[in-house]
Amino acid sequence: MSSASAKNKNPRSRKSKSPLKKTAKKSAKWPHEKNILFRPDRYHYVKAEKNSFLKECVFCVTAKAPASFETLCLYKGALAQVVMNKYPYNAGHLLVLPLRHEGDLLTLSEAEMTEIYKLTRVAVKALRTEYAPQAFNIGLNLGAQAGAGIPEHMHYHIIPRWAGDTNFFPLIAETKVIIEDLAQTYRRLEKYFKVLANEV
Repeated sequence: MSSASAKNKNPRSRKSKSPLKKTAKKSAKWPHEKNILFRPDRYHYVKAEKNSFLKECVFCVTAKAPASFETLCLYKGALAQVVMNKYPYNAGHLLVLPLRHEGDLLTLSEAEMTEIYKLTRVAVKALRTEYAPQAFNIGLNLGAQAGAGIPEHMHYHIIPRWAGDTNFFPLIAETKVIIEDLAQTYRRLEKYFKVLANEV
């Protein structure tokens, strides 16, 4: 065998393409390629006038009525209330909000903020006792562009979370599976807020 043929058969002698050169070539493309999912049917969720169909603020309705399952209100205090989310992300999804129709966090009084904070703690304690979640999402969407469903009446979300409670089903079927209906959730939680009402 000649030295030339032996050299060609030796894998070490072959020039390997540098991965750095590949990356450089790929990144040189402009604009960068991206995967895009077009969903024009979602447009109505981001329109500014999306809540124009509401004749009256649902949270103001609950503020004027006694706490009951009909209004999904679990507790009504002097300045704030606890309401079940009609379209929950998970079972036990609660909202804590001022009685007053207000969409700006900065205009709430210290007394309103104090009561909202206290009710948030009570709600977390009730959910932790009744559902034993592994974690919580607690937060505020301030303004329509931030995702608030009713931006004119601000509200804090309290969502119990468990490992594995997210999956592909809401995306594929546009349906969220909840382990119980609203009536069951109300019955499970109302006892905790009745105790609070008796203490005030």
